[in-house]
Amino acid sequence: MPKTVYAAFLHNFLGKSPDWYKLAIIAFLIANPFLLFAAGPVVTGWALLFEFIFTLMMALKCYPLQPGGLLAIEAVILGLVTPHEIYHEVQAGLPVILLLMFMVAGIYFLREMLVFAFTKLLVGVKSKTVLSFMFVSAGAVLSAFLDALTVLAVMITVTAGFFAVYHRVASGKHYHHDGHDESSDAGVLDTHRSELDEFRAFLRNLMMHGAVGTTIGGVCTLVGEPQNLLIGQVAGWQFLQFAVEMAPVTIPTAIAGLLTCIVVEKFGWFSYGAHLPENVRAILASYEKEESAKMTASHRQVMIVQAICAGLLLVALAFHWAEVGIIGLMIIVLATSFTGVIEEGRIGKAFEAALPFTALLVVFFVIVGEIHHQHLFDPILHWVLALEGRSEAIALFAASGLLSSISDNVFVASIWISEIKTAFDNGEISRQAFDILVVAINTGTNIPSIATPNGQAAFLFLLTSALAPLIRLSYFKMVWMAVPYLIAMTSAAVVGVMYFL
Repeated sequence: MPKTVYAAFLHNFLGKSPDWYKLAIIAFLIANPFLLFAAGPVVTGWALLFEFIFTLMMALKCYPLQPGGLLAIEAVILGLVTPHEIYHEVQAGLPVILLLMFMVAGIYFLREMLVFAFTKLLVGVKSKTVLSFMFVSAGAVLSAFLDALTVLAVMITVTAGFFAVYHRVASGKHYHHDGHDESSDAGVLDTHRSELDEFRAFLRNLMMHGAVGTTIGGVCTLVGEPQNLLIGQVAGWQFLQFAVEMAPVTIPTAIAGLLTCIVVEKFGWFSYGAHLPENVRAILASYEKEESAKMTASHRQVMIVQAICAGLLLVALAFHWAEVGIIGLMIIVLATSFTGVIEEGRIGKAFEAALPFTALLVVFFVIVGEIHHQHLFDPILHWVLALEGRSEAIALFAASGLLSSISDNVFVASIWISEIKTAFDNGEISRQAFDILVVAINTGTNIPSIATPNGQAAFLFLLTSALAPLIRLSYFKMVWMAVPYLIAMTSAAVVGVMYFL
């Protein structure tokens, strides 16, 4: 290939991402066929899994859809997974896909009310520790009854709104909330740069507290996470019984998580402890007063409609009137119908944030299908089930957490629960042992999986959202900031499994 053609190819391949990253992806794509020939499909499957995780780590340099998608296409070509298995994984993940398509868009049409309400909260609460505790508590309470992705979508919308208000003032020009100039500091006055960095750190803190909060609450109830419903159905537990059976582990875990929030904020550990700059607080307070002063009857009507839609959303999700995505579609119809949003272009803006992640999630299902097809987790599975007593429960908890942190926790939960259900049906374990193992699986797939952003869909959604580059939230930053919660909550869960079940 002529040098000029090669240079043009490298320039265009994966756009503006660094050349070394482009060459790494090319090396992966070239090496995998040779690895398959030399070492077999299992080794190649593990290599491809870690290559995909590498693309997630570099999400701020290059959106993972393209490099991850190339790896997924190669997996199909090499026979590591079949199109039929991919379709089966997509079918199983359809509720999450519908949620991303419609619920996130539904939250978009409630943003004026949400930003207005949360701005009052942010301006009114002066203590960063109290504000952080409120975010983690709100994330926990809401996620116990609502889907974590929905809760995080609300937080992302609110946080992006805060940043938009400040950026508009600091840059001295109009800032587009729909995504223009999001990841750059273009136009921000030099006098505001240190202030902007501190504000970004402050918002990173709040988002990580809120994200961890969704894990704290999500593990507690039958509807908190998708795998909870799967596990509860196999175990035969209804909503109240599920909460009671999980309580010996989830209560200590929740206490540990809430205390961790206070400790890291007080001592400023693990990049926490950033405060809201006073000038930013003044800007937000001024914005809140201006918005209140210029609010017309039309604006009030929009706020009222959005508040009613938000209340209806909470009720519909709490009583599970329909799949979450279908409820989101209902919110889109209601919120737009009564607020005058009837143009296709304005409606289309709402779908821009979530659809790239929806495509990435389908690519992720290809990797999950490859794990399933190659039985990559079988050796770990057989080792754990060969143990007995409490050591089996602890090993199951640890293995569930480890595997969930590098793949999909719903997939891991489905494998483990089917295996121990078979063992119970065959009379190999008692009902008491079965119940203990069910709790170990549920807590294992929920809590230690916060170790990496790919461990939970909500964390991955935050990492790949338009907000992440705004507040400089990278893969490694998320891992680092999750460490204190991971240690405290995992330790509390292990103690619960060992002594309280």
